Amino acid sequence: MGQLPKKEVLQLQKKIDKLDKLLGGIKSMDALPGAIFIIDCKKEKIAISEAKKLGIPTVAIVDTNCDPDDIDYVIPGNDDAIRTIRLVTSRLADAAIEGMHERQSSFADGAGTASDSAVQIQDAMALHSPEDSLSESEAESALTESLSAE
Repeated sequence: MGQLPKKEVLQLQKKIDKLDKLLGGIKSMDALPGAIFIIDCKKEKIAISEAKKLGIPTVAIVDTNCDPDDIDYVIPGNDDAIRTIRLVTSRLADAAIEGMHERQSSFADGAGTASDSAVQIQDAMALHSPEDSLSESEAESALTESLSAE
């Protein structure tokens, strides 16, 4: 970049900063995520197709203007309404936190030593393998039960 004019260097640096902002988290990932959560299926077609190629399950809020065939776990709702997005994401976050606590308590109650029970946050947040996952009907009933609790 030392031989480029100042204006081109600034433009390239701006592009690099933008890409780093958008893709920086992906660059630092060690493994594929266990699932992805999508709000607007119409806008995120590329993410859905990439997840499908990589075998990553997708959970999405699906409106009437979206095709639910590409989504693994459909949450019917208005993806344009802020209240819907807040409700669903807060429920999913609460369920994830509850799952982390249950996972930590199962390590603490298990046959492991005290050092085994001190689960790091990143380890607790790592999603389980597909063999350990719930069946579709179990996941749907858990989600329905969580949403009906309110």
